Amino acid sequence: MSMGSNEVILEHGKTGGRTHSEPKRTFNKWVNNPVLEDYSLRYAPRSFRKWSEYAVFSSAIGGIAYLADFAIGGSIAVSYGFANSFWAILVSAVIIFLTGLPIAYYSAKYNIDMDLLTRGAGFGYLGSTLTSLIYASFTFIYFALEGAVMAQAFELYFGLPLAIGYLVSSIIIIPMVIFGMTFLARLQVWTQPIWLTLMVLPFVVILVKDPGAFSNWTHFAGNSPSGASFNPMMFGLAAGVVLSLIAQIGEQVDYLRFMPEKTAKNKSKWWWAVVLAGPGWVILGAFKQWGGAFMAAYVAPAVGLQAANEPIHMYQMGFQTFIPGAFAALTIATFFVILSQIKINVTNAYSGSLSWSNFFSRLLHFHPGRVVWLFLNVGISITLMEFGLFGFLNNVLGFYSNVALAWIGAVVADLVINKAILKISPSYIEFKRAHLHNFNPVGFGSMMIASIVSILAFFNVFGPVLQAFSPFLSLLLAFVLSPILALATKGKYYIARENPYIRKGEDGKMVISLSGGSEAKAVHAALAATVDAGTVIGRKTGQSGFPKETLDMVPEILCTCCHFKYEPEDITYCPFHQGTVCSLCCSLEKDCHDMCKKQ
Repeated sequence: MSMGSNEVILEHGKTGGRTHSEPKRTFNKWVNNPVLEDYSLRYAPRSFRKWSEYAVFSSAIGGIAYLADFAIGGSIAVSYGFANSFWAILVSAVIIFLTGLPIAYYSAKYNIDMDLLTRGAGFGYLGSTLTSLIYASFTFIYFALEGAVMAQAFELYFGLPLAIGYLVSSIIIIPMVIFGMTFLARLQVWTQPIWLTLMVLPFVVILVKDPGAFSNWTHFAGNSPSGASFNPMMFGLAAGVVLSLIAQIGEQVDYLRFMPEKTAKNKSKWWWAVVLAGPGWVILGAFKQWGGAFMAAYVAPAVGLQAANEPIHMYQMGFQTFIPGAFAALTIATFFVILSQIKINVTNAYSGSLSWSNFFSRLLHFHPGRVVWLFLNVGISITLMEFGLFGFLNNVLGFYSNVALAWIGAVVADLVINKAILKISPSYIEFKRAHLHNFNPVGFGSMMIASIVSILAFFNVFGPVLQAFSPFLSLLLAFVLSPILALATKGKYYIARENPYIRKGEDGKMVISLSGGSEAKAVHAALAATVDAGTVIGRKTGQSGFPKETLDMVPEILCTCCHFKYEPEDITYCPFHQGTVCSLCCSLEKDCHDMCKKQ
């Protein structure tokens, strides 16, 4: 986003609407500062994506340092026993990896976050508003869980009451998140080595000093009615808790949208970063959950089953196996817990601020800046902590997974089946209001149906078997219904108005199709004027026989509404403003009544 000469303004006609002589749209200083705002409602431009593949990977993988994995693993081991928890973690990890792969790829390729991706993957402009709430719920639920873990450490080490600990563990996160990716990238890279060392070391020492601990884990029954052995019903209930983490891919792609362009030179590194930092998070996540189950079995005789799922007790006893002195072990355990929870809760708070920004900008046409919604997300999380969310861990996550799986299942089905196989959904991701229907029944409808049916199953409307497997039912329904609805509607609800700016091909070049009628010709005329300003436009021939102009050599185009310049991916033509506008100005416009889609 920049200002300067050599502006590209696309105009034609004087049929009404705001003219360029009227006052420009203004934003507050938080919105205009890209370091603070992090392009929360936009495509992440090349000019801002200066990080290497490794830097993006490190930032994304650093965000999964959370200890809720240990708490979840410990909790389901206590509730459902060894065998059920072990297989629930494994099966869930496979599902999460497979569903996360296409989401990570499309996000990294088109440099957009989960909300913008959902819009173009079968939900429509307003249809994805509900998924913004689902995703925001994920961020503040897990912020509350992670904050509760930190507060438990504060209580054990400093004697700080939990109610105050909840507040402290939340407030310290806010200043770190204000500066977005710029600060988070450094934080995650700098803290990663010490975090990995402290996380793994207790397990190594315990297994060396006490080999019988592994056998104790494999025979751990906890409170499970089936003991340590396998029971399909208990397995289904345990998997439902773990599968709530399927929405974690949203936080991963909040980092992956800053990936550099994929080229022939960096292709291998690009793919490794996308796979490992995208769905690959669950590989480490699964081992952490197994680690939590192992540690719960290890500490249960000393602290009791009720406290066995608290990470601070796990690591306090773990460090005591090789650090002399109980206080020294507790000190290091407390440091590790605080470090881990800071690393994840900066991500939870950051992603939540993005999601709330998307939600309110569409419903209220109002955007005071990502930083404002950061405070809202943290405030909700504090409230959940004060109401004792940690004590209802399995119930809350088991319920949430039904909705999360319906959302992710519908998105993945659109990306994998409707786009790649059926060719009904557009090959690219369209996220701008000007080109989308408000609601697309393909994704939105399949998610709603799957959510309602699986929630009814969760509350035992269809019997105990479907109650135990309600998250699997949710995923299956959404995945199957999406292509069925796409075929039934013949894909007519994907695009409301053809976008002349389309990124095509494996090289990701932006091209403008002159087959788009008068609007595309107006765009072409304005681009042609930039040749005189020293911009070279390469000509290609499209498959349809119409000439196309590549936009790669047109770095930025002026928004006639706010008078800032943006890269072509973030620009559209607006008949109301009689010129090009950026996607944010398009989203915030209250008076146009979507006239561009009615022409």
